[in-house]
Amino acid sequence: MQRRHVFVGFVTSMVALAACGERLNAAETQPEYPQTRRVDHQDTYFGVKVPDPYRWLEDDVRKSKEVADWVSAENRVTSRYLESIPERAAIRRRLTELWDFAQYSTAFKAGGRYYYLKNNGLQNQSVLYVQDTLEAEPRAILDPNTWSADGTIALGGLGFSDDGRYMAYCRSEAGSDWSTWRVMEIASGKVLSDELRWTKFSGASWTKDGRGFFYSRFEEPKKGEEFQSPNFNNKLCYHRLGTPQSADTVVYYRPDHPEWQYGGKVSDDGRWLVITTCQGTDARYRITVKNLFEEGARPIELVDHFNHEYTFVGNEGAVLYFKTNLDAPRRRLMSVDLEKEPRNWKEIVPQGPLAMVGASFVGNRFIVSYLEDVKPKVRVFSLDGRFVREVWFPGIGAAGGFQGKQGDSETFYSFSSFAMPSSVYRYDVATGASRLFRRPKLKFNPDEYEVRQVFCQSKDGTRVPMFIAHKKGIELNGSNPTLLYGYGGFDISLLPRFSVGRLAWLEMGGVYVQANLRGGGEYGELWHRAGTKLDKQNVFDDFIAAAEWLIANRYTGSEKLAIQGGSNGGLLVGAVMTQRPDLFGACLPAVGVMDMLRFHKFTEGRTWIDDYGSSDDPVEFRALLKYSPYHNIRPETCYPATLITTADTDDRVVPGHSFKFAAALQNAQACDKPVLIRIETRAGHGAGKPTSKRIDEITDLLAFLVRNLKMKPLLTVHGGPPPWRRAPNTFSRRKMDQFPVVPDDAKNDRRVSL
Repeated sequence: MQRRHVFVGFVTSMVALAACGERLNAAETQPEYPQTRRVDHQDTYFGVKVPDPYRWLEDDVRKSKEVADWVSAENRVTSRYLESIPERAAIRRRLTELWDFAQYSTAFKAGGRYYYLKNNGLQNQSVLYVQDTLEAEPRAILDPNTWSADGTIALGGLGFSDDGRYMAYCRSEAGSDWSTWRVMEIASGKVLSDELRWTKFSGASWTKDGRGFFYSRFEEPKKGEEFQSPNFNNKLCYHRLGTPQSADTVVYYRPDHPEWQYGGKVSDDGRWLVITTCQGTDARYRITVKNLFEEGARPIELVDHFNHEYTFVGNEGAVLYFKTNLDAPRRRLMSVDLEKEPRNWKEIVPQGPLAMVGASFVGNRFIVSYLEDVKPKVRVFSLDGRFVREVWFPGIGAAGGFQGKQGDSETFYSFSSFAMPSSVYRYDVATGASRLFRRPKLKFNPDEYEVRQVFCQSKDGTRVPMFIAHKKGIELNGSNPTLLYGYGGFDISLLPRFSVGRLAWLEMGGVYVQANLRGGGEYGELWHRAGTKLDKQNVFDDFIAAAEWLIANRYTGSEKLAIQGGSNGGLLVGAVMTQRPDLFGACLPAVGVMDMLRFHKFTEGRTWIDDYGSSDDPVEFRALLKYSPYHNIRPETCYPATLITTADTDDRVVPGHSFKFAAALQNAQACDKPVLIRIETRAGHGAGKPTSKRIDEITDLLAFLVRNLKMKPLLTVHGGPPPWRRAPNTFSRRKMDQFPVVPDDAKNDRRVSL
């Protein structure tokens, strides 16, 4: 009954406070920004002088009192503005209620046991559970919520010894990319004394004997430079249990290339250590292989260049399998025999019309993931590359998982959509049967929403896909509040996944649109390359074209259209709002790369040169300057209402990007539309952010949109609980607990409907 009162309170407050909100005058709603100091600083690039009046805002907030004072002043302005929005409290209550349901990660098998992450709903961090068998009662084995009072220490990667005795796990604090590895004895739950620090983006891969594992690390940075200094001199190391980190063996390191970074993966049979070397964010790798069964064996330089992707999938004896884009921009599976000379590459699964985005070697079969117009296709192949079957999914959504070992007879995967949280399934590799493993209990009716995919035409004629989600029965009258989301970079594909925040937006009557822009990986390497370096403007043109299509097709109008993106997507929002400020009613750039001339001077920024180029190159400098959000803010211009979000511990895209952009935008704003920045404390780029902080942030974003898009949420006052609580059996439940067994000769047109 308590939840019923929350819902009724929400809709009642929406109605009661609407008139109050309309009576607020401009003096009460428009913020007075802090006076931000401007300096006479400029840099010269190839004869071009570029002013940087807010350079001092790059200083670390932990070390500069002036920056810390500025952050406090900006947060006070933002807090006052957001607190003045009448609907904010009701939005928080409803968002919290929607969030409060059990959520599960994809399960996996390791060391003979089954593991998965579960969040009861409002826990700050998900808890790791283990089951000895599929029928056994699950038990919590690792609870990150006990690590800190505010929930800001998060669980990162995991690595299990082959005998199931030990588990290595990493912890990160306050959203930082820095992580520390510890080791637990699984049966007893005892945490050992081993502690490995100064790791980033590292895994833990155990040797067959279970006596230690491989991981990569950096040298300890100078005190005070942990969150801003560039990261160089990565090393692949071996840690022996029970020894200090100082005694770890450096397995692979090239001091002549301090910018290289390494990852080590032990093959399932324990024979081979496959070392992957990268120098940026592009999937272009060198591959080195070491025989762990031969003492003193010399490393084999299998791939000695950075021309192509080679992602290790598995092995059968001395035959190693890789996913690669060698002469195949949509990727294929290939093998190489280490015991044969010459080591010729052999095609196993050829490139097809769809982009291959993942592959695993489970149960002596390859499970290969593709995207067909941004919708998942998963196919199973035999060792010799013969097609076995397709895995079927219900409707438009996103699938993930299918990991495991060569000898496993089973694997797990998850499926979700914009209006359906992830359900987890066990997949029998031999028969193709899927069975439900975990499914959340819903507190909303997914049948109220619909999703469709459309295509718009970009400036150069390119066909750009996008997904549109909204309540059923909306009227295309040009006035629907619409949130357009994009990313467009680093070969990353945006799939139609579930998000509680998006669900709340849909429930409030908003339209949610997700555009799949060039620069991503939706159609393979050519699609990615078409949105990088000198062609980066294509990404912005695609996003603008998506916005114009929504307006032309009467989903919305400019004054009702908001755009959102984070990280590279924050750059996207910053670029298009400075190029077309007339096109949008509100902008939400998060943790964005806003200074395109200096991004490579901080932490991991130099690795992004693969996608962006560098201001150290004269041609690339001119391309970067042309769209860099910070440098393209024009004085005395009316920009859309903007809420910038960042965090003080973001050591991936340092917060100075957002600080400088906010200061410049506030200085240039020529109308009464607000320009605010929300700076989170004890948080980073986004990973590991506790649930409480996520709810707080999404509440503020939605409240900001309600105010600035002049929304009247599509809610009515009920005399009782919402319809799906009053009559829980009146809408069609998804029959997803048992997928049918799909035979090997299944027709391509068979589907499991929702």
